[in-house]
Amino acid sequence: MGCQYGGVNRDIEPRLLRAFAAVADELHFTRAAARLYVAQQALSRDIRRLERELGAELFVRTTRQVALTAEGERLLPYARRVLAAQDELAAAVGGGTGRPLLVDVGAPVSTGSRVLDEARRRLTADTELVARYHSGLTGAAVELLDGRLDVSFGRARGLDPAVLAGLEHRPVRYERIAVVLREDHPLAHRERIPLAALAGETLYAAAGNAATAEWTDLAGQLFAGRGIAMAEPFPEIEGDAEFIRVVTKRRWSVLASEVFIDLPGTVLRPLIDPVPLSPVSIVWRKGLRHPGLTALLTAAHDLGARHRWLDHPRNAWLPRPEAGSALRDPRTAEQHG
Repeated sequence: MGCQYGGVNRDIEPRLLRAFAAVADELHFTRAAARLYVAQQALSRDIRRLERELGAELFVRTTRQVALTAEGERLLPYARRVLAAQDELAAAVGGGTGRPLLVDVGAPVSTGSRVLDEARRRLTADTELVARYHSGLTGAAVELLDGRLDVSFGRARGLDPAVLAGLEHRPVRYERIAVVLREDHPLAHRERIPLAALAGETLYAAAGNAATAEWTDLAGQLFAGRGIAMAEPFPEIEGDAEFIRVVTKRRWSVLASEVFIDLPGTVLRPLIDPVPLSPVSIVWRKGLRHPGLTALLTAAHDLGARHRWLDHPRNAWLPRPEAGSALRDPRTAEQHG
């Protein structure tokens, strides 16, 4: 890469830019090193070398957090474009990329679906992205690992670490968590529902569906100590029509994302005090090279920047293990869309 930066011309190795982008994504050197399958010492060495070559400090490091400097923020979009071009080149000369890319977006109304739509607008007609709608990253991860699926979306750090080790992932969005209530529910008239108001309530959170275990785990953490009960395990519900039928019949209140299907006879209300968030990442099999993946990653980044998807309110709640590093991330805001 020939780069004019800080007034100095340099040929920068793509490996250094990949190290920089990984740390910028994770804001954590240990996790970035694990993602790149390198030792943390080697990653730190690459970052220092890049900073020397550019003549600029890219990260502010303290014992508690890592944050991008203004120079790092300026470099990041250029680095992403270079890496995307490199991946596209590798895919083009590597062969086997004429096949469609199979992408599980969970549901037609979802963050993944928005990213997919944006990526399709960026691709030529000869690159095909085929959507699948099976909710649950835990279930999708098995198919990602054995090659039956290429890309999925969901809470990556809710997966078993041994499973996650075989996958790549990048944060896309913090979705606000909401509750689906019947129109005649005593809380339905409120525009926002404080978590404390749900004490004594029982909410459906996909217990019993092994494919969505990461969501049930998040719900269990959120309910703990707040007097909110989880609905008894129920068999996996496939398809929007069947979900609507079961929820309507059982008169369930449902823990949901702010990005959710319309359920007749119900209202969707965001939760507050604190504002619980569901982390959504794009997840793919390690070693995958395909122009469709490049388009998805670029679309996810651009949508996230445009709509501030990775911002979060100061009184946010996140599940473990995401809570520690994410809530120290300085990208906080009162609102995000």
